[in-house]
Amino acid sequence: MAGPYSFQADFVLGAQIEARGLHPEVGERTLLVHGDRRWTYRRYRDESVRMAHFLRGRLGRVDEARPGYVAMLLENHCELMSLYGGCGYAGLTLFGVNTGLRGETLAGVLNQSKARVLVVDQALQEHVEKIRGDLKHIAGENLLVVRTTGAGSLIGQELTEAATAEIGDLSREREAPAVEVKAEQPLMVIYTSGTTGLPKGILNNHAKLLLIGMAVSGNLQLVADDRGYACMPLFHSNAMFLGFMPPFTVGGSLALREHFSASQFVPDCFRHGVTFWNYVGEPVHYVLGALEKQYGSVERIRAEVTNNPQNKLRFALGNGAAAPDIERFMDWLGLEDMFELYGSTEAAISTFRRKGDPRGSVGEVADPAVKILNERDEECPPAELDADGKITNYAAAVGEICRVAPDTSLFQGYFENEKANTDKYRNGVYHSGDLGHMLVRDGKRYLFFDGRTDDWIRKDGENFSALQVARLVQEHPDIVLAAAYGVPCAVSDELVMVALKLREGAKFDPKAFFDFCERSITQGGMDRKWFPDFVRLVDEFEYTQTEKILVRNLKKVHFDRNRLPDAPIYWRMRGDSSYKPLTTEDYGGLRKEFAKAEKLDHLDR
Repeated sequence: MAGPYSFQADFVLGAQIEARGLHPEVGERTLLVHGDRRWTYRRYRDESVRMAHFLRGRLGRVDEARPGYVAMLLENHCELMSLYGGCGYAGLTLFGVNTGLRGETLAGVLNQSKARVLVVDQALQEHVEKIRGDLKHIAGENLLVVRTTGAGSLIGQELTEAATAEIGDLSREREAPAVEVKAEQPLMVIYTSGTTGLPKGILNNHAKLLLIGMAVSGNLQLVADDRGYACMPLFHSNAMFLGFMPPFTVGGSLALREHFSASQFVPDCFRHGVTFWNYVGEPVHYVLGALEKQYGSVERIRAEVTNNPQNKLRFALGNGAAAPDIERFMDWLGLEDMFELYGSTEAAISTFRRKGDPRGSVGEVADPAVKILNERDEECPPAELDADGKITNYAAAVGEICRVAPDTSLFQGYFENEKANTDKYRNGVYHSGDLGHMLVRDGKRYLFFDGRTDDWIRKDGENFSALQVARLVQEHPDIVLAAAYGVPCAVSDELVMVALKLREGAKFDPKAFFDFCERSITQGGMDRKWFPDFVRLVDEFEYTQTEKILVRNLKKVHFDRNRLPDAPIYWRMRGDSSYKPLTTEDYGGLRKEFAKAEKLDHLDR
């Protein structure tokens, strides 16, 4: 077993890369693997240093009027990590833009970031080309492309070719830029979606990213021989916090895939000797489904996967997986443990589930400042359970997960968004926007996640604005008003449901509406995660006193055929090419799925 290694360096990313890249043993160890590509720590150091010089050259003078901001719109590639390392060395800030953004939203995020360099994936360049004329801060020469799909024209210079032409190749060692970098400087801005408007950028400084890497690697007891697997997007906190930083901390390695593929998960893990995986949302469920489809029986899964000598998997960690899926995943993949976490990019509140913690919980709450508050900011009582383990005081026990303290822990604020800061942290209380309850056992408090508020939807581990979904749906010529909201999901966070009021005389066409949503993804501003899973037709909405649609009443009854026996409700499943009516029999089948996942109470609340 290699190591353990000790790295003496300043607590900033560049210095930490330097300590590993120039280490006599670690420098030649593999850090990144992507397909047939392999970067050692030394190669990563050299690529990052070259990128730092290149970016400083392209940005020129850096001051308040000309900030050192770099944006990326990239799937998972080694070049993404060199941008991250280069910004770390050069004292710059990297903006990780969600690859699902389109149109006005994409342009709005790039303009709000004030980034002066943009690096885009060749596979995504058409979406940038469409909004190129709307970009305010990115000069034409600073629009760079990573060639990822082979031949074909590019809308800007190829990144590596430009860096080689201006700085040189990697045949000689370069000194790191002579730039003073401090631990409290913002290293990466990671976006999360708020309830309205543009996604909010969350500031993450050098210290925060390094501390999280230390904490997670310590909890998992990682060593230098461990290898992670990043198929979750590296522009997102899950993959950066839980995928890259932990193995980097201990001198381990990370295998990359551009994006998640259920069918390729096990082959990739076997090929690269993956020992741990970070996930978010439904991928756990999809991997299990792919294994069932491929092997057909648990016996074959055990023979071909669980007991396969190529299987090195030991741990998985993330959030959004159902308890039965966690148990099956551990069993079928032969894991030592699986850690269901609670946390967000803000990182003001976080938990880490351990073996032996109550089933379905997301771990113990060790921070006494973390409390569950009701709408009057009063602390909710802990959950009381009956003999069957069901909560008897659900309404009283469930509230918003908050942190009551004079500081915001690791949350460092939103990028140039003071209103969002004051909304999030007000009167000494950090408001997560998440619902949860506490269970006290043996004097310890355990947290259970109970979903989101009515104002946004969380699907596949990502939050997005319900209002944005409604606005896009409302562009259909037959729809005069729409509401979007999250509804229960048997395997993960939530599914998307829309309620529609049609123009007078219009009739709902399930196939035409499905095709409209598909066109909104391929030609408009809709992300695929926003594609409605359920559709309800209403003659009229209920409204608040301020004439806002009363969404919480829609959300409460969701697609429940017992409470809505006659309501026109349509739904779709993965692979469908049209919506279909949700029958009583269909709903009965869904109830069986929820019962199997031990989530039937989510339908009946």
